[in-house]
Amino acid sequence: MYVTARILTCLVAASLLVACGRPAGQPATVTSTQAMEPAGASSRDFGDYTLLFAAIPTNTLTPEVASSYGITRSANRVLLNVSILKKTEGAPDMPVPGKVRASAVNLNGQAKNLSVREIREGEAIYYVGDVAISGEEALVFSVEAQPADATGVPLSVRFQRQFYGN
Repeated sequence: MYVTARILTCLVAASLLVACGRPAGQPATVTSTQAMEPAGASSRDFGDYTLLFAAIPTNTLTPEVASSYGITRSANRVLLNVSILKKTEGAPDMPVPGKVRASAVNLNGQAKNLSVREIREGEAIYYVGDVAISGEEALVFSVEAQPADATGVPLSVRFQRQFYGN
């Protein structure tokens, strides 16, 4: 659990240091009125749940972490990492499973191929996907997460990150 928390902390920290598709199934629905998260944001509160999200170049991962999860390290690939946490009174928030869909587009409106898969490590649950970038490119990510133990409107975020590949 400590290693998992450390990996998530490194991913979130790395995403804050970065200058700031198509998933399996249908892309996440995003309307033009959906607000963009503030630059550098890495989480959003939804009442009973918190959605954590990060997008970092895969070459910032250690070779061991990348290899253990089948992720290609490259300056031209970006890793999206999403976690759903359920708030519990008097205890740390707990990761919960769910359905996560994500899409990415560049500022020219070109969709990027992005599919998300679940990774479980002890009690930790992550949803990760990686996407190719071309040189210097800004991506807008749209994420919808539906916790398995909840009904109703999915947790939805839209955020932009700038990347500098080769």
